[in-house]
Amino acid sequence: MQDETTLNVKKQQETASGMSLYFRLLGYVKPSIVYFLLSVFGYILYSSMQPALAALLKYIVDVVSNGTVVEGRMLIPMAILGVFLVRGVGTFLGSYCMAKVANNVVFDLRTSMFNKMVTLPSSYFNNMPSGRLLAKLTYDTERVIDSVTQAIQVILREGLTVIGLLGYMLFINWRLSLLFLFVIPIIGLVVRYASKRFRKLSLKIQNAMGGVTDVASEAIKGHEVIKIFGGNEYETRRFYKAVQENRRSQLKMELTKALNVPIIQFIVAISLSLLIWMALDPAISSSMSAGDFVAFIGAAGMLSKPMRQLTSVNSILQKGIAAAQSIFAFLDLDSEKDTGSKTADRLKGDISWKGLTFSYPGMDKNALSDVTLSLPAGKKLALVGRSGSGKSTLANLIPRFYDVNDGCLFIDDENINDYLLDDLRKNIALVNQQVVLFNGTIQENIAYGGLKDASEEEVIEAAKAANAWGFIQELELGLQTLVGENGVLLSGGQRQRLAIARAILKNAPILILDEATSALDTESERAIQQALDKLMENRTTIAIAHRLSTIENSDIIAVVDHGQIVEMGSHSELLAKNGAYAQLHNQQFSDIAE
Repeated sequence: MQDETTLNVKKQQETASGMSLYFRLLGYVKPSIVYFLLSVFGYILYSSMQPALAALLKYIVDVVSNGTVVEGRMLIPMAILGVFLVRGVGTFLGSYCMAKVANNVVFDLRTSMFNKMVTLPSSYFNNMPSGRLLAKLTYDTERVIDSVTQAIQVILREGLTVIGLLGYMLFINWRLSLLFLFVIPIIGLVVRYASKRFRKLSLKIQNAMGGVTDVASEAIKGHEVIKIFGGNEYETRRFYKAVQENRRSQLKMELTKALNVPIIQFIVAISLSLLIWMALDPAISSSMSAGDFVAFIGAAGMLSKPMRQLTSVNSILQKGIAAAQSIFAFLDLDSEKDTGSKTADRLKGDISWKGLTFSYPGMDKNALSDVTLSLPAGKKLALVGRSGSGKSTLANLIPRFYDVNDGCLFIDDENINDYLLDDLRKNIALVNQQVVLFNGTIQENIAYGGLKDASEEEVIEAAKAANAWGFIQELELGLQTLVGENGVLLSGGQRQRLAIARAILKNAPILILDEATSALDTESERAIQQALDKLMENRTTIAIAHRLSTIENSDIIAVVDHGQIVEMGSHSELLAKNGAYAQLHNQQFSDIAE
């Protein structure tokens, strides 16, 4: 008994959840309420013409049976033209205005999702494949537009038509019309079962579609690796499995839909057959004129099409609700926390880590353990160590890509959590090992985001300082040259120099260089290093490097191993210790000598 009660509660919650999701979705209609009301008015015009046709049919039969054809000869054709003219106007108003509403809804949803996406914490992007995000922005929103346009369109147009026809039938003979009320609960049970299955299958299809976009996105980005390492067959199998899962779920959806519609149609047909059988009873038909009888049967026959379409709309509606569930779950995610209240116009750049411990979300092992380190303003800190030792993590905590678990990180004697996030990041410039460029011009990539108001002269000066102006001048369009997706039309060294030019243009007091010269040839590296040395003057710099030759002049060198600082000092001091740094130095330079 308890299990049955629990099951009933769960069913009620699912129904309530579906309704609340759809009502929340309809909340996006509010800005377009005028178009929505015009659409409703259009469908009222359309649906009112169905009973008008039945009434016109009654009039024609009565005119013919009474022998007054001459009087109705002009009126009937004009009435027919009027009915179809009003239907046409209603169809146009309903369809166009509803399409306008739906496109506005999808526009608002997509912009809301993108606005949410750029505020999400870094941990979300690390755990969510890019293909899934793209599927939410494209596939899920397309399902929503169907549920707003097609579903509401059918519900309004066909629903009002059913109401109008039933009302007219009740007007002619209410006893016969009541028969239809008995089949409505049966239809409701069929629709209820189908709704749950549609929703469940729609969620499966969405997940499968996310898998398709995941594999496709990875194959596009890694096409060179696929070719070199013979991954064609492996990626083909992965894509086949993803598409197969999508196809399987889609076919189950179509099977349910294919069974749902004829079952309901058959129930309606049974009720119509009974209705006509009863209407043909002389005891009943004797109280009706010939026109009434024909009009009643005609109106009953007209009910079949709108009722069939009303039942078929259920699958579209459930797809939209399932898509809305995915979209609203995304929109309800917590944005990046900004707990700060302190403004920071321009920081001095005095940084200190005190007893800092950090682990990535979902990971048990600490990436950093009890790190204590001080970096005076204007000085250069070099972080060295093996890959995965925690160097990048130590630097990435400064712009608060992640929040510290234990301990504190201070800038200018203020906890970084106390600064407003935007103000904190305005004081930091970053050059990653994996350079990120956007599909725009060279000028747009150097003067990116908050730097967009920089003059062309300032952009050129930054490019010169980064040793990038030489190759930019050789390009036909110069600064207006398109770089392609992630700078694919440029070489690795050119991309790196544009990223350095962007950091130079920002002129921030804190500079983070994560393998900033790794993609440069020896000649460019030397020129860039000179530019960086000049850039780093009077700026607090954290440089992460594998090439120890690039950081020998650093004020402080910290050797990081397994998330801890094992050695710290200047280049000469650490060599004199003959410890971990000396071992790395000797190993690297012996490799170069060989």
